[in-house]
Amino acid sequence: MVTKVQKWGNSLALRIPKSFAAEAAVQEGSAVDISVHDGALLIRPIRRNRYSLRELLKKVRSRNLHAEILSGPPVGRESW
Repeated sequence: MVTKVQKWGNSLALRIPKSFAAEAAVQEGSAVDISVHDGALLIRPIRRNRYSLRELLKKVRSRNLHAEILSGPPVGRESW
């Protein structure tokens, strides 16, 4: 597919066709990594690992469990 680079403020922008965005699983607000490799632009979506609370709690052990941290007196309407 051929598209044009357009000016957007002081930057340049590319429009991503809906079918390409769907195939790459990106949407408005998605984080992407942009790099140049051998003179070509490479745009890759950044995939974040998703964890469940159950998976995270499985890793809690007595050796990595810390004590409470005192952060000072209340500063608003919270109560200690």
